[in-house]
Amino acid sequence: MKQLIILLVSGLFLVTACQQENEAVKTDQSFVLSDKMMSTTTFSEVTAQPLKNERSFYGSISPDHNKMIEVYPVVGGSVTKVFVELGDYVKKGQLLATIRSTEVAGFEQELDDAKNDVMVAKTNLRIAQELYEGKLNAERDVLQAQSQLDKAQAQLQRIQETFKIYNIKKGAIYEARSPISGFVIEKNINENMLLRSDKTDNIFDIAEIDKVWAMANINESDINQVRLGMQAEVTTLSYPDKVFRGKVDKIFNLIDPDTKAMKVRIVLPNAEYLLKPAMRANIKLSYTEDQQFPTIPSSAIIFDKSKSFVMVFHDKNNIETRPVEVYRQVGDFGYIASGLKTGEKVITRNQMLIYDALND
Repeated sequence: MKQLIILLVSGLFLVTACQQENEAVKTDQSFVLSDKMMSTTTFSEVTAQPLKNERSFYGSISPDHNKMIEVYPVVGGSVTKVFVELGDYVKKGQLLATIRSTEVAGFEQELDDAKNDVMVAKTNLRIAQELYEGKLNAERDVLQAQSQLDKAQAQLQRIQETFKIYNIKKGAIYEARSPISGFVIEKNINENMLLRSDKTDNIFDIAEIDKVWAMANINESDINQVRLGMQAEVTTLSYPDKVFRGKVDKIFNLIDPDTKAMKVRIVLPNAEYLLKPAMRANIKLSYTEDQQFPTIPSSAIIFDKSKSFVMVFHDKNNIETRPVEVYRQVGDFGYIASGLKTGEKVITRNQMLIYDALND
């Protein structure tokens, strides 16, 4: 019996010694961040930031209505030539279309009559002045002749201004020209089309689109969350990876009876003309709340085994895998409810490699 007890105690001692040796080996095998990996690893300090929230809405791209001109025909007639197509860029004063018109022919007749009236009035004034100098008529006759000349010249000037404004050319031709530089965003005219003189529809829309509007449809339940100056991020189907940023510029305090939504306007720079009128848009409006949370880049958060972790960096010999509770992620930032304190440093690049090395 004594020998059996001695054997059991000896065996237990050997097993304990082996376990202690294995634990000592495991402890000694600590992870060290190499200089090469250190050079490509990025870090971010935990800071306290106001909690940000965001809402997503659907909308569309629209030209700046303050920089859009509708071109109307001022005369009826037959369209002889159309020089531009939908989507073309045109310069101010560029010829868009020509229209042969009987109304223009009437303007030309009025111009000829006005020129003749001026010539006759000048002749009558000269004769009246000669007769007055010869004591053959009264000064009243000279003044009357001068008045007739003034009227004829005023009529001629009016008709000439009409020609200038309407871009009327000889041969009964009316020229439709672009009033601004921009893109043709609407075209309702074709060659050989007959235009009625009482036509009230525009034949072209010209718009400058170096700045455009993103019009968001705001649901009734979200109206109380929208404020002027809110940050906006806009994406489109054409450029899903490109974010266009702006601010809420105007709130239209009316509910559309068809969509049951209120519209807000976001002004977006569009120097490269990537955004086109009538494009569909996804619009995110963000705002801050009255709470502060420890904040880190979203890229630092690792989701594994239904939990969130971050790699806390103390030094290259001391990197800690720490579980955290994420209160909210908005865009590029994560707001941490517990697990981090301000001033600590987390890894934002190579964090997955380090996590796998420490936790495999």
